[in-house]
Amino acid sequence: MTYIALEEAFAIPELAARQPAAEMRIRVTSDYAQMCGRTLVDFERHRLPDMDANGIDVQVLSLTVPGIQADTDPAAARDNARFANDFLAEVVAAHPARFQGFAALPTQDPDAAVAELTRAVRELGFRGALVNDHTHGRYLDDPAYDELWSAFEELGVPLYLHPGSVPLDDWRVMAGRPEMYGASWSWQAETGGHAMRLVYAGVFDRHPEATLILGHLGEFLPFQKSRLDSRYATLSVEEPLERMPSAYIGSNILLTTSGVLAPEAVQAAVLTAGEDAVMFSIDYPFEETAAAVASVEKADLPAAVKEKIAHLNARRVLGLDGGAA
Repeated sequence: MTYIALEEAFAIPELAARQPAAEMRIRVTSDYAQMCGRTLVDFERHRLPDMDANGIDVQVLSLTVPGIQADTDPAAARDNARFANDFLAEVVAAHPARFQGFAALPTQDPDAAVAELTRAVRELGFRGALVNDHTHGRYLDDPAYDELWSAFEELGVPLYLHPGSVPLDDWRVMAGRPEMYGASWSWQAETGGHAMRLVYAGVFDRHPEATLILGHLGEFLPFQKSRLDSRYATLSVEEPLERMPSAYIGSNILLTTSGVLAPEAVQAAVLTAGEDAVMFSIDYPFEETAAAVASVEKADLPAAVKEKIAHLNARRVLGLDGGAA
């Protein structure tokens, strides 16, 4: 079966060296850190052989966390986003049958983010963009980003909302429990919360053709659909949504399997979000490719649904033709 993987990270040492240092709050083993260090900066020695060994036809590459969202100076963010996207374009051009790209955006400057998204899609051939959660506390429901959402609609490409921005606060619930920070719990809650800000702010009512992608099977949200609706029905709100909150999940909000390696969870995502809303991802190099593939292969789903998850949904959402994989 063909596999197109959507949430696959890379790093550029030269870029990291010119950005503000970010505190490493996730405590991992030295072996794991060394593995990530080797594979994030590589495309041919480790990445392609891993793809070949596990039947991955295409990786859609994106700049690893915290990405451009780490920059504090808007001018630096503009320059660094362009640098990162030009670098990625060269990687994709060297292996056009195996790699595609998501643009990094300088969200510190909303107008520049629109310009860079347009350049990355129309000139570099990228398939959308990936943003790492908030930008120094400003979320994408801010009215300043309205033109950016219009650009996503006009260009017909998705925004992948990923965790991992530089944190601005500490949740008391995590005090003394560093295990809870990051991919084990807090990132899902933070990014799912960001997505719900977009829903409740009416972003998808104003931009009905906009597509948001959430990794990790939707950052908890698909499994809360009924509760979102039952609680929303009891609220007094100033500007009611055009639809119930759950209706945006599976239509405007799509999800990938990145980092969730359980077949039963993939099955549940299909049941809650719909078979047209779930796309395959690995979260390379942070998760094992073989386990990611197995989560789809072993799911109790019809073969036709597995084909949608593995590659057909991604082709539709990203505008890939049959020659891309």
